[in-house]
Amino acid sequence: MLKVGLTGGIGSGKSAVARCFKEKGAYVVDFDYLAHMVQEPGSAAWAAIVESFGRRILNEDGTINRRRLGEIVFRDRGKLKVLNDIVHPSVLVKWSAMVDAIIKSGENAVIIADVPLLIEVGWQDRFDVVILVYVSQDIQIKRIIARNGLSHRDAMERLHSQMPIDEKIVYADFIIKNETSLYDLDMHVDEIWIKLLEIERKKREIGDSI
Repeated sequence: MLKVGLTGGIGSGKSAVARCFKEKGAYVVDFDYLAHMVQEPGSAAWAAIVESFGRRILNEDGTINRRRLGEIVFRDRGKLKVLNDIVHPSVLVKWSAMVDAIIKSGENAVIIADVPLLIEVGWQDRFDVVILVYVSQDIQIKRIIARNGLSHRDAMERLHSQMPIDEKIVYADFIIKNETSLYDLDMHVDEIWIKLLEIERKKREIGDSI
């Protein structure tokens, strides 16, 4: 089994890359989805978030309004840390359970974990391989505005809440540039997928020989 951390900056297109890997046979785990799961009403994380940020961040049905919460934490690194410290431990528990389930279904699996803040929270050592999806800051801003309907100022705030993407390069084993076409992206992912399969095979052989 090979655990791969997939990361990048906001607007870099990690989801598109994750879909490409899934089509090639990888197990893909979306950490944003796990974060949603652990914040469901009534959960321990939900209660801690409401206690820390107040009921103003809730929708009428009790679910967390992510946009409202985002407006708070993306303008204050201290508050963002508070949120991460609440959510991340629960997410890691979910991740470990999913890995165990995948191992039972196929020990030769390549597991791609889509983790937006992988480097920021220092999780890179939890993975055998780190892949960085790279785009320029100008492209990031354009994509954030188009995707989220934000103003340029709000898009910049979201961007600056993360480590600059250029500073993440040193942590990556592979870099995927996602600035051109989906065809080029798929070709690049295919090249890396072949390398991942080889790394997984060698890792398994070393484990079997011990």
